[in-house]
Amino acid sequence: MTIAIPGIESSFHDLAVRALFPERPVNLLFRSSFDAVTQAITEGNADFGVLAIENSIAGSILTNYNLIESGAFEIYDEVFLNIQMFLMALPSAELSDITEVHSHPVALLQCRDYLRCFERPLKVIEGRDTATEAQRIVMEQLNGVAAIAGEEVAERYGLKILDQHIQDIKNNQTRFVLIGPSGLSTQKELNKASIKFQLGHEIGSLSKALSVLSDHDINLTKIQSLPVLGASWRYAFFVDVTFKNVLDFEKAIEALKPHLKNFKQLGVYATNHKNTPSRLIHDSNDTYQH
Repeated sequence: MTIAIPGIESSFHDLAVRALFPERPVNLLFRSSFDAVTQAITEGNADFGVLAIENSIAGSILTNYNLIESGAFEIYDEVFLNIQMFLMALPSAELSDITEVHSHPVALLQCRDYLRCFERPLKVIEGRDTATEAQRIVMEQLNGVAAIAGEEVAERYGLKILDQHIQDIKNNQTRFVLIGPSGLSTQKELNKASIKFQLGHEIGSLSKALSVLSDHDINLTKIQSLPVLGASWRYAFFVDVTFKNVLDFEKAIEALKPHLKNFKQLGVYATNHKNTPSRLIHDSNDTYQH
C-alpha cells in the first residue's frame, strides 16, 4: 500500500502513518506540499494520503479542508498525535549562535511565543515541512540556522537539540486524517462522520440544522466555516459528529437534508482520539480494501 505524505522520513506526517498502520508494510510517497499529496492520489500514484487537518494551538488548516472536499476524496480514518517541538542545529552550534529559524508555517505558529521571547531577534523562515528544513541544515551545513521539528528528526539527521518542548502549550495535539478515493470499504466500527453543507439566509437556519442533529442523538464535535469561492459572503460549514449507531446518523442526515444546500458526506469512520505521543505508536489491525 502506498501512502502519500507532505514531507520526508521522521516528519510528523510520517509518524502519523506509523500510528495508523503500525503492523502493516507501507510504502511512503514523499511530496512537497498538501496539494501534491492529493494530486498523487488523483493520478493513481498513491492509494491513500495523510494530511494534518487541525492543531490545538494553530487551529484548523483551512487549505486542507478545501483540498479534501474539492478533490472528491473520502476520509477513512484519523489519528491524534501529541506534538512536541524541539529546536535543533548543527552539532557544533550553541543556542547563542542562532540568528535564523526554519520550519513549516504551522509549526512556527505553535512556537510563536517562544520565538517572540528569544534572547535576541530571530529571522523566522517558513519552509516546506519540519523534517525537510532540518535536513537542509545538515546538507548545506548552515551555521547559525536552527530548525523546529520533532525529536526523531534530530536523531535521524544528526542534529543537536538546543532546546526542547518549545511549543506554546505543552499538551499540543495535531489531528491527521487518512484520505483516499471514494467508495472503499473498511472493517472498522463506524462512529464518527465528517460532512459539509451550505445554508440559506433564513433566520435561524444554522440552529435548526444543529437541532436536527441533537434530536437524533448526534453529538457535534467540531464546526468550521469556510468562504464559498466565487460567492461573496457565503459560507460552507464543515462539521464533525459522533454517534453510537451508524443508522442513527443516516436517519439524521435524511432529516437534515431539506434544511441544507450542497450537502456532501466527506467520510464515515471510527473516532481515534488516543492522543498518541509522537514517539509512541499504538497497535492496530485495521484494514482498508477496494
